[in-house]
Amino acid sequence: MHIETLKTFCDLVETGSFSEAGKLNFVTQSAVSQQLTALERRYDRRLVERRPGRLAVPTEAGRLLYTQSKLILQQLNTLEQKLRQRPEVVSGTLRVATVYSLGLHALPPFVKQFLRMHPQVNVRVEYIRTDRVYAGLLDGTVDLGVVAQPLRRARIEVVPLKPEALVVVCSPEHRLARRREVPLSLLAREPFVAFDRGVPTRRVVDRLLKEQGVPVNIVTEFDNIETIKRSVEAGLGVSILPENTVKNETRARTLVALSPSDGPYTRSVGVIHRKDRELSATARAFLELLTSGIGLT
Repeated sequence: MHIETLKTFCDLVETGSFSEAGKLNFVTQSAVSQQLTALERRYDRRLVERRPGRLAVPTEAGRLLYTQSKLILQQLNTLEQKLRQRPEVVSGTLRVATVYSLGLHALPPFVKQFLRMHPQVNVRVEYIRTDRVYAGLLDGTVDLGVVAQPLRRARIEVVPLKPEALVVVCSPEHRLARRREVPLSLLAREPFVAFDRGVPTRRVVDRLLKEQGVPVNIVTEFDNIETIKRSVEAGLGVSILPENTVKNETRARTLVALSPSDGPYTRSVGVIHRKDRELSATARAFLELLTSGIGLT
């Protein structure tokens, strides 16, 4: 069996199209069909269902072959990169995945500085939910993740960064807006704009409010911090957010950030990567920049 056949099969599963798989591998649609037939004969199993007028769909056996083949192809790609590239050369593409609140507000200065230092590098930053950052690391589509409240998992290494301060945020017209500090107790029964329950920062905020015995009235929940800020600006309620994420709004006076007088309160931040995968020189250089003592500020 040729590696090229496995790649063609994976492309067929991902695109659902014999013609698209052929284009990706510079072969004809007929050649893709012949390679599939050879695989099905080898394993004596139907691997793809050919549905008239619909995309080609893998069978259960096809999904198994696809999953294992992707691992083989990723390992081969990693091996080739290591063999072709000098170990300490900072070059190529760096794939970073992060959550919106960090990617939009904390990472850009570091990416800009890194590109000034290494203009030959292509940095791709993807903004996704935390669970997808972990999934990307495990399936090899992400080199480094930057997340809030990083979790320690068996195959994941966590490199702590500087924690982010949390502040109470309200609109300029809110009754608390004239204060500089506020105890969390004053938020009791206030309309509250929260992160979705699946967002790690939501768990931090819920824990703080519970520890302080402060019941709030959650009026709406979002997974995107920008939507939370717009809702607070519109007067839908107050919120508790990382201070770094509301600096532009406080300068523009569209939001007011109040320090918790019974704090300080923070959320942890960290870089995560696969334990069992050697970091490239490029990934190590970016990680060193993030942990150089500057911190995410």
